Amino acid sequence: MEYVDYPLIKPQTLEKRLYQETILFSAAKTNTLVVLPTGLGKTAIAVLLAAHRLNKVGGKILFLAPTRPLVEQHRKSFLKFLEIPEEEMFVFTGKTGPSERARIYPKSRCIFATPQVIQNDIIAGRIDLGSFSLLIFDECHRGVKDYPYPFIAERYMNEAPNPRILGLTASPGGSRERIDEICRNLFIEKVEARTENDSDVKPYVQEITTEWIEVEFPDEFRNLKRLLEEIYSERMEKLRRWRFVEKTGLYKSRLLELQRRLQSKISREAKPDHVLFHALSVTAEAIKVEHAIMLLETQGVKPLLSYLKRLRTQAEKGKNKAVKRLMNDKRMKFAFIEAYNLAGEKREHPKLERLCKVVEEELKRKEDSKIMIFSNYRDMVREIKKALEKVEGCRPVEFVGQAGETGLSQKEQVRIIQSFRDLEYNCLIATSVGEEGLDIPSVDLVIFYEPVPSEIRTIQRRGRTGRQRPGRVVILMTKGTRDEAYYWRSKHRERRMRGVLMSLNQQSIEDFTGE
Repeated sequence: MEYVDYPLIKPQTLEKRLYQETILFSAAKTNTLVVLPTGLGKTAIAVLLAAHRLNKVGGKILFLAPTRPLVEQHRKSFLKFLEIPEEEMFVFTGKTGPSERARIYPKSRCIFATPQVIQNDIIAGRIDLGSFSLLIFDECHRGVKDYPYPFIAERYMNEAPNPRILGLTASPGGSRERIDEICRNLFIEKVEARTENDSDVKPYVQEITTEWIEVEFPDEFRNLKRLLEEIYSERMEKLRRWRFVEKTGLYKSRLLELQRRLQSKISREAKPDHVLFHALSVTAEAIKVEHAIMLLETQGVKPLLSYLKRLRTQAEKGKNKAVKRLMNDKRMKFAFIEAYNLAGEKREHPKLERLCKVVEEELKRKEDSKIMIFSNYRDMVREIKKALEKVEGCRPVEFVGQAGETGLSQKEQVRIIQSFRDLEYNCLIATSVGEEGLDIPSVDLVIFYEPVPSEIRTIQRRGRTGRQRPGRVVILMTKGTRDEAYYWRSKHRERRMRGVLMSLNQQSIEDFTGE
């Protein structure tokens, strides 16, 4: 193995890779967005560029990442590869007090921080952005809308005498518009993208095999689904008659879009038409029923029943008129009883049985296998854990976000990840919190309990395997349901994203947008 030989890089620590050197050549000259599959060394490129800027320009390095564990992980990487004393590298998160940060800034050489902290320090005048010769945005696909990245990038470009920006991501998004927005917000002038199939990357890529397992939608769920669809169709037909929608078969994302448009229209008008308020209320009901149908199709009756119970509690409190009106619908009452009875009869979604079988076979094949299961909903995470506790050799653990009574603190999350790394647990069952922002070790098998319509989330989930060794991905889908629609939507968006990135690759943003 050949190693990088460069000032400030510790000898015999960083493997020399041609594609990283090629990307570094661009990033050294201009603000660059680097798109690389997970496990192919985005952080190594950041280290190389940091060493180059410190050696040629001087100044300091500011490295931003969305979460504290990820921030700490990046500091560890820099300590491993760079010949910079540990006492000159600092981690700033919400736990580091403002006065302490103000005291540390002047004596630091590398700062690793969450963006909210830096945004606050810019507003309060505690940080001199002009002293930084390099600003790195990790998970830079977040650099849209109100996330702090765009604000920090703009202030940095205005204040730094010799600025350089590096954006890192595995998946910037599936549309040209979104990628262009990220580039504009972060002042990116060049895109360097690589896929697993590029000739200079291929030698370092571990093979990932993907399997799709389809299950039939249970006949015993069909009556319940028919009830919910009837309620949903009635609400959508009202919206169509009022000319707020053209089609009645919209999914949740489009309904949420409609809800935002209606709210915006009401807030703008001095005397809004009463039909706007009716439409907003009916849209809220439709969103809730659509979500109930989706839970039944893709998760099963227990998660659906938990959701209906929460709606019933909200209705009883009477604070939300749309929920109250929905739960007073006789058909919703029948749907609740039907879900209750099915759950009482322990009628489970066939995905759960197939999931247990896949896990059982994997552990028989490889006793020390690490498995990661993704599910969108905490209720389902709990059900999956209960089911897997019965599988021989399986030691499952739940891994969820910090919000709510059942949430895990960041300290608990880090402890669980370490226990998973040490094989105290061999099966990590995660919500979306496991997709990014945490230092989760590479796993042998990733299972999607359901497909997700987002290409970014799909790529991040898949990226949890196939890092140091070949990996496997299994996607569970219910035939003829939203599962199939979400799978194909994500696949189409990912294909489109790759096409956009290839057209952007080696071009300036101005060339791309025709300006």
